[in-house]
Amino acid sequence: MRKSLASPYLVLGGSTFAFTICFAVWMMFAVLGIPIRTELNLSQTQFGLLAATPVLTGSLVRVPLGIWTDRYGGRIVFLCTMLIAVIPIWLLSYATQYWQFLVLALFVGLVGGSFSVGTPYVARWFPKNKQGLAMGIFGAGNSGAALTKFVAPALIVMAGGAWNIIPQVYSVALLITAVIFWLLTSTDPAHNSPQSISLKAQIALIKDPRVLRYCQYYSVVFGGYVALSLWMTQYYIGEYGFNIKTAAFLAACFSLPGGVLRAVGGWISDKHGAYKTTWWVMWVCWVAFFLLSYPDTSFTINTAKGEQSFHIALGPTTFTILIFVVGIAMAIGKASVFKFIADDFSENIGAVSGIVGLAGGLGGFILPILFGVLLDFTGIRSSSFMLLYGTVCISLIWMHYSFKKGQA
Repeated sequence: MRKSLASPYLVLGGSTFAFTICFAVWMMFAVLGIPIRTELNLSQTQFGLLAATPVLTGSLVRVPLGIWTDRYGGRIVFLCTMLIAVIPIWLLSYATQYWQFLVLALFVGLVGGSFSVGTPYVARWFPKNKQGLAMGIFGAGNSGAALTKFVAPALIVMAGGAWNIIPQVYSVALLITAVIFWLLTSTDPAHNSPQSISLKAQIALIKDPRVLRYCQYYSVVFGGYVALSLWMTQYYIGEYGFNIKTAAFLAACFSLPGGVLRAVGGWISDKHGAYKTTWWVMWVCWVAFFLLSYPDTSFTINTAKGEQSFHIALGPTTFTILIFVVGIAMAIGKASVFKFIADDFSENIGAVSGIVGLAGGLGGFILPILFGVLLDFTGIRSSSFMLLYGTVCISLIWMHYSFKKGQA
């Protein structure tokens, strides 16, 4: 039972704090992977695989975690998810070979599944007309990606360039977070569903065209957010020649609004509806990715007055402004997609959010690898944005033909 009238807000605060730390841990290879890449002499594709490996595990476990949250309650499932990852994170500091990093990264990724636990856990403490905002506030824990970009480079500097300190500090921080979460949060047995949807029934939900749509949207706004959070630090280093501390700071200009403003996206979705909010998010991303896709180009044309040369390139300031705008749009879009779920599947939020979260997470896993493959193949750094531009085009076309006029 609820302990007091304040319990919903304690649950929201404790869960959001825990998710922020979990997300920071989940995204640690955005910074940690850079010195490891140098140490092991990894290719761009190998770096992309290493950075994305925790995302794979965090995505795959979202389905069972969503089911267990419906059945046993979010508090105990959230706690266990954090505790299981503590030791593997610590062991990362002793890894020396590429395969060791990959194996341990799989276990580190478990904390990424906390999203499909916290979302239904938090939502059920609030009335329907406030669920979008509540889930948006919880989802603002995505700002943990920015937290890593501030904290991890500082830890490396403090340790005299030794990267081993990052997993050690993160392991202890996650353990402390688990204790704080347990002390702050509550359990309401009425929120549990002993007869919750089975794995077979959950898989059957994939046939629902609404679920498929939401999976595709989320693979763009969340998958793209995760992928860029992992990729931006090394992008700034390679494209503009910044050191790791400056690159991580600038990359946070994307990660921070992409996480914190998710709460704003929840409020906007409650007020204007999930469809309109998601529609405009996709259009903003479409324009921004189009501009970001253009590579550094020099060309010469023949004019009536002779040859004339041109040079087109995005400077770091313009690039950072555009990526900042994308971060804001994706933050709002992540919340609006889950408003769709809360509206259409209020009885199975955990089950459906597990599927949609899985799709988004798989997007976050596949995209960094494809970024690396494209960069190794073409040598064009902006090819990553070309790929994202194509995914947004698919979303806009699908939305256009899926919703009849007035239906939204």
